[in-house]
Amino acid sequence: MTRSLRGQKLLIATHNKGKLEEFRELLGPHGVEVVSAGELKLPEPEETEDSFIGNARIKAKSAMAATGIITLADDSGLSVNALDGAPGVYTADWAGPSRDWMMAMRTVEEKLQAAGATTPEKRSAQFNCTLIVLWPDGEERIYVGKAPGHLTWPPVGAFGHGYDPVFVPEGSKLSFAQMSHEEKNRISHRARALELLLKDLL
Repeated sequence: MTRSLRGQKLLIATHNKGKLEEFRELLGPHGVEVVSAGELKLPEPEETEDSFIGNARIKAKSAMAATGIITLADDSGLSVNALDGAPGVYTADWAGPSRDWMMAMRTVEEKLQAAGATTPEKRSAQFNCTLIVLWPDGEERIYVGKAPGHLTWPPVGAFGHGYDPVFVPEGSKLSFAQMSHEEKNRISHRARALELLLKDLL
């Protein structure tokens, strides 16, 4: 069945203002009206799965059940090769209940130092983004984007959110947090997943 989001109202199942801003910038030009779970004051469901798609599906189903609006949910995270893919699906958990991202970045750095990962080639990592679009009739579409790079220390840059100040994408000398929204939105994991979504649904 052919699906399109053009001219539709889309609920973004997130309470993260940084993510919402990225989605608005990327979807707005296509005539998609965006509202977030945070703006509607929807509860945040407990993420109990051990995969990005599993947790994205939990968020999408919860928001859909509460509103009946076409819902886009994502689960994204940082996977560090020297840490066997951690923090991965637990990326936000490493920031604690208060979402202290400096603490999270410091935890990653301490673990990298303990592992002897002190050079860029030993500090390779990637951001992963899994998107799911869920319709009221139960149909879903899944899109996956990845942004490879390496981790730097200390954190640098004032933009972005989460682990952006310590992540340098492949082919760049700047961290995500040093890039403008426009620059980051050309190469980020979320932008790459959304590119697939746009080709499919817009």
